[in-house]
Amino acid sequence: MSRGGWNRRELLIGMALAPGTGLPNKVSALRGAARSVLIPTHEFAGEIDERLDFPAAWEINVMRMRGHDARVLTSEEIRQQLDKPIGTRPLREIAAGKKTVVITFDDLTRATPAYAVTPWLIGELKAAGIADEDIIFLGSFGTHRAMTALEVQKKLGAEIARRFAWVNHNIFDNLKDVGETSFKNRVRLNNTFLAADVKICLSGIKVHQDAGYGGGAKAVLPGVAGLDSTEYNHGAILRNIKTAGPVRVFKNEMRLDMIEAARLAKVDFSVQILYNSKLKVTHVFSGDIVEAHHAAVRAAARHYCTPTFQNADIVVTNGYPQNAQAYHSQRWIARSVREGGTGVLIIQHPLGLDPVHYLNQRVSGRQVPTYFEQIARRRNAPLPKNSGLIVYSQYMDRQQMNTYPRATAFASTWKEVIRLLQARHRGEARVAVYPYGGMQHQEIELDE
Repeated sequence: MSRGGWNRRELLIGMALAPGTGLPNKVSALRGAARSVLIPTHEFAGEIDERLDFPAAWEINVMRMRGHDARVLTSEEIRQQLDKPIGTRPLREIAAGKKTVVITFDDLTRATPAYAVTPWLIGELKAAGIADEDIIFLGSFGTHRAMTALEVQKKLGAEIARRFAWVNHNIFDNLKDVGETSFKNRVRLNNTFLAADVKICLSGIKVHQDAGYGGGAKAVLPGVAGLDSTEYNHGAILRNIKTAGPVRVFKNEMRLDMIEAARLAKVDFSVQILYNSKLKVTHVFSGDIVEAHHAAVRAAARHYCTPTFQNADIVVTNGYPQNAQAYHSQRWIARSVREGGTGVLIIQHPLGLDPVHYLNQRVSGRQVPTYFEQIARRRNAPLPKNSGLIVYSQYMDRQQMNTYPRATAFASTWKEVIRLLQARHRGEARVAVYPYGGMQHQEIELDE
């Protein structure tokens, strides 16, 4: 039986749903394939496991992060850990006698399973006497696009999103000046956030190439900041320092500017979350927005770190759980591929690449390039190490394809990916697979 010209069985080999779909689940049952790797895809859009089948002659090396088998916390264990705040009083004590509360949360470009801790937050606020109508959730996504109601439900949990008010942050309006950091950044923040009696920031911890890790004070700047404040932090400061970089937090001037902004905002409480390859909670930390974050990144430096495979003929990296910004995962190709090898970037998500990022699309003090000029620069960009690049996605459209160098090949089935790879690599091949490359990071020491 076919649909749209595709044979269903062939379509789902390499896009294989988790067991239970009627597809074979043993390697021997797959035609000629001796090696298979199961990868997670479709974050917040079904959480589908897909099977990648490789030729028998190829050597397959699956590069998992150190914490890939970390135990998932139960709801009771999450509560017990959150009940031990770091650097501040318990939340119910902070909120006692107060009236209004704002809770920030990140968008779907971040994998934070916020829904796992929102019931605890609401329980603490209720114990403090806060009425439901005086609690508002605020999207803390900096210069990304606004969220839809369905996306907020996926992030906060359907019941919480329906029961409580929520609003999107606006980087252009409803902003208030709170002062200047020692880095000369004039900080303007969301006025609704500043007006609350109790300000809570809810964040996930994942590597960030400039700010060290996400989470912590990043929920304030850029999270609920104006475009100019974010541009200064991500531009003027970043251009003039050498302390930024992945896993660099404690001496990172870009991060320190964020911390000063959070202190100017007088954040009262924060929750920091680590998760596994299925986006299930493995660690939680609560308390002061800086001290709790520091405790979280110490755990993250062990949890997410991944050995780098060297000189692979083929590097397969999965954009999950940050498919919307798959360039984060793509970095594994440059680190691992040999000269003349091939990288495969997997972007399996219905939204594909997120087309809206107001900071990246802003051009200040120069003539604004046309779409055609922007695309020409991207299409003429060279690939690292004279390598080839294959983008595997069921969802890519022409606009998204145009963001890649001209030499890039695109495939909508895994069978087509293997055909392209076999044309470039005859006989044996050494393959490195990063199964959830969007959250994995290199083995780097913290900068304490």
